[in-house]
Amino acid sequence: MDKGKAVMGSGRRWAVDFTDNSTTPSSRDIPDPPGFNRASQEQDDSAVTKQKKDAEANWKSQKAWEVAQAPFKNLLMMGFMMWMAGNTVHLFSIGITFSALWQPIGALQGVGKVFEPYKDSKVDLLAPKLIFIALNLGGLALGIWKLNTLGLLPTHVSDWVSSLPPAKEVEYSGGGFPLR
Repeated sequence: MDKGKAVMGSGRRWAVDFTDNSTTPSSRDIPDPPGFNRASQEQDDSAVTKQKKDAEANWKSQKAWEVAQAPFKNLLMMGFMMWMAGNTVHLFSIGITFSALWQPIGALQGVGKVFEPYKDSKVDLLAPKLIFIALNLGGLALGIWKLNTLGLLPTHVSDWVSSLPPAKEVEYSGGGFPLR
């Protein structure tokens, strides 16, 4: 034989045929021992698989609820930071306020991506998504409220039309002498 030539003509040097052409009984033909049933083993495997799927669905549901409630912690922290910034218009208070506005807007834009890992046919994500959206809208409302307390929201007609007189001040601050 030439070196490198195929032995069986199929281009391979060797091949193994796994087909069973023998007349001896195979393991499929031997009956199961007493107390053992192949069908019950398959049912046990399916029950374990079902339990694993149920446990995974339960875990996904719990994690989805944790993610949905996470903006509440952010809401409390942002409220505290806004309180610490005060009501005067300066760089720190404006930065905190716009951060309080930007974070909920970004979170609301990515609701689908946030809950993507928890998608499952057995997990209902509607309620966690609604809670997530509601808490982020609360954060947005907190940011808008802070803008209003800083006087940065156009709330009077004179803010839009320059020919009108500015709104009357409700409160004055100026020492112990009355203004005349």
